[in-house]
Amino acid sequence: MGIDRIVAESGVAKSTMYVHFRTKEELIIAYLRRRSDMTRARVTAGVEARNTRPVGDRVLAVFDVLDEIASEPDFRGCPFVSAAAEYPDHQGIWEVINYDRSWLPRLLEELLRNANVPDASNLIRQLVQLHDGANVMAHLDQSKGSARMARKAAEHLVADLY
Repeated sequence: MGIDRIVAESGVAKSTMYVHFRTKEELIIAYLRRRSDMTRARVTAGVEARNTRPVGDRVLAVFDVLDEIASEPDFRGCPFVSAAAEYPDHQGIWEVINYDRSWLPRLLEELLRNANVPDASNLIRQLVQLHDGANVMAHLDQSKGSARMARKAAEHLVADLY
C-alpha cells in the first residue's frame, strides 16, 4: 500500500501524517507495535479468564483467541510475516517483529513455570510453532478452522498438565 493510499483512506492530510511519521516504515513500525500490544492484551485476557482452571486450559486459551481473531471478517493474516517478507533488512521493523515474537514464549514459560513443568523450552517451541502455523494457514489457505486444528494438536502436547 502506498503512502498516498494510506493518506486517502485515513482522511488525514499528508502534512499531518508526516508530522507524526517521517517515513512509511515509521508508520509500519507504529502499526505493528500497536497490533502486537492489542493481540497480547487479548490473549492475556483469554488466559486470565481461565485462571481457576488447570494450566493446560490456560495454555489452550492461546489457540481459542487465535481462532477468534482468524474468524474476524477483516483478518488478513499475520502482519509480522508480511512485514518480514517486505522488509528483510530494515532494523526498526525487525526490532518490532522481535518484540512481538518474544511475548508468546514468555507467556507460555510463565504458565508452565507455575505448573512446575521441568525444561519446558521444547514444549514452548512446539506450541509457538503450532500457533504460527495456524496463523499463516488461516490466511494463506483461507482456513477458518486452522486454529481449532492447532488446538487439537496442542491438547496432546499439554495432556499431562491436567
